[in-house]
Order: sequence, then structure tokens, then C-alpha cells
Amino acid sequence: MFAADFEPAERSTRRGSPRAPIALDVSIGKTHRTLCKVVDISINGARLQTYSALKRGSNIWLNLPHIGQVAATVMWADDFTAGCQFRKPLPLAVLQP
Repeated sequence: MFAADFEPAERSTRRGSPRAPIALDVSIGKTHRTLCKVVDISINGARLQTYSALKRGSNIWLNLPHIGQVAATVMWADDFTAGCQFRKPLPLAVLQP
């Protein structure tokens, strides 16, 4: 499970589900070679801070603790921050304390 407070967003956004702020060190790729930090997460996606730039439209593997490898698509990228959408939603139970 992730340790994060999960609360609904008060303003309307384009996101399909509310995100919870989190600080989680993870890796990208099947070989776990690229490090990044998840700064918010929902069942449908996450915002990442990376040490190397990602490109919009890239398909990545995000290695999440207690879940394993999750396939995702980079929906937007700006310098060393990116938003990704998971190919399959995460189970809601993994975001609950």
C-alpha cells in the first residue's frame, strides 16, 4: 500500500480521477535503470519528476512498490516533469491507507 492522503479534488480538471500527493522514489523501464519520483498518483495515472527528459507519447514501464511493473503512456512532458496514464487502472485498494 502507498502512504498518502487521498482526497477528492475540489476544482474540476480534465483528469478522470482525483490524485493524491505523494513522494515515492521509483524506477522506469524493465531493467529499472532510470530513476524518478512520483509526486502525485491516482488509479489512472501519475505525475513524475525525472532526471532525464521523457517525450510525449512514449510508452514506459513504471516500477511501483507493492505493485510491480505498470505500463503507462506519457501524456505530457515539460523539462523534467511528466504526466503519464496507466494502460490499466490500478486497483483502488493500493491507494487506500
